[in-house]
Amino acid sequence: MSKPLKQIHLAAHFPGVNNTTVWSDPAAGSHIEFESFVHFAKTAERAKFDFLFLAEGLRLREQGGKIYDLDVVGRPDTFTVLAALAAVTDRLGLTGTINSTFNEPYEVARQFATLDHLSDGRSAWNVVTSWDAFTGENFRRGGFLPQEERYSRAEEFLTTTQELFDSWHGDEILADQATGTFLKDAAAGAFVHQGQHFDIHGRFNVPRSPQGRPVIFQAGDSDEGREFAASTADAIFSRYATLKEGQAFYTDVKSRLAAYGRRPDQLLILPAATFVLGDTDQEAAELAREVRRQQVSGATAIKHLEFVWNRDLSAYDPEGPLPDVDPVVDEEHISRGRAQVRMYRDPIAIAREWRRLAEANKWSIRDLVINTGNRQTFVGAPATVARTINDFVQADASDGFILVPHITPGGLDPFADRVVPLLQERGVFRSEYEGTTLRDHLGLAHPDAAAGAPAERAAS
Repeated sequence: MSKPLKQIHLAAHFPGVNNTTVWSDPAAGSHIEFESFVHFAKTAERAKFDFLFLAEGLRLREQGGKIYDLDVVGRPDTFTVLAALAAVTDRLGLTGTINSTFNEPYEVARQFATLDHLSDGRSAWNVVTSWDAFTGENFRRGGFLPQEERYSRAEEFLTTTQELFDSWHGDEILADQATGTFLKDAAAGAFVHQGQHFDIHGRFNVPRSPQGRPVIFQAGDSDEGREFAASTADAIFSRYATLKEGQAFYTDVKSRLAAYGRRPDQLLILPAATFVLGDTDQEAAELAREVRRQQVSGATAIKHLEFVWNRDLSAYDPEGPLPDVDPVVDEEHISRGRAQVRMYRDPIAIAREWRRLAEANKWSIRDLVINTGNRQTFVGAPATVARTINDFVQADASDGFILVPHITPGGLDPFADRVVPLLQERGVFRSEYEGTTLRDHLGLAHPDAAAGAPAERAAS
């Protein structure tokens, strides 16, 4: 007897300041005007996606002392945008990245509980950490937190916010204002937390929200990050885009759940994915090559090379050969506030390998960056892309995907119009929303459900 088909989860990442974005395309629009967010969100909701995802940057990135070109539009506040989108959508989940290093549990819990009320139960929190002093300079605790303590603080931060969410129970509602009796339980909202990172007590001032707590996402790929997700999160972002790597990650993370009394279906694994569609597979492949060249201009190629070389390479021709000098190590990095900096653990070895590839393939600097950088995850005709996505999910390489289009805000439209109907025909993606909250969309139990719900265990 064959096992039933898994249902695919789909979400959309508003790309904003992202190296997958093609700014030069005539179809590209604003990355900060509200109408761009509205268009993107309504497309995702029209396609019955689970949620929209917004990343957040707490400082503009710099390279060589200048603002990095992708950050010229700035970085709008996540909570403000999501709250506004709650008013123009009805079912779409609203997920935001909020940092646990430079915020406080009370304020974050209050903001998410409020967003959950405003959206009727559609909020989600992507819990991230930050250890770099560059970002911390914008905050009163600038740079104080050693890297090894970031997950310790994140774990206690999440535990503390959950205690705040749980300080209200479902029956603690306003009773009779005429007589001055406001609450059935005088202890409503009361909390006390004493720990390594937080020592707070008081009353939480937002009643129990429709979801009880926001859905929790986690994005770390380290062993610590995987363990944190297995113990606490409802979903984890994955960066693995090939079938073999995806299956290995999927198996590893899911196998960790039993130690926390959780089932494999209580943690979703959702890789980020880019895509290029064409009328035929060949047309899509040609378009994908053009998109990649648009994403990597000559100036962008030089900037990317500087991540590894850690020196000013502006005098080099992007259409010429790689530098014959070695990267600079053991000095402050030329690029500040960029996750890519930490991707290259051994720059000397990377430079040696890149020179070998460039010589063997007769690649210029730009050619090398185009061919070694991130490629589109799904390329092909709509039927090809739909089949490939379904194959990934049914083969347990993921539970779905968070799609990142290269055009803002209309880049999601072709996928919604041409791929989603094919997934619906296969019976692996919803035609209508069956519930109202994000927990409903993701198949997650409410924290107030019977013992054994994942959110109940996450609080323990």
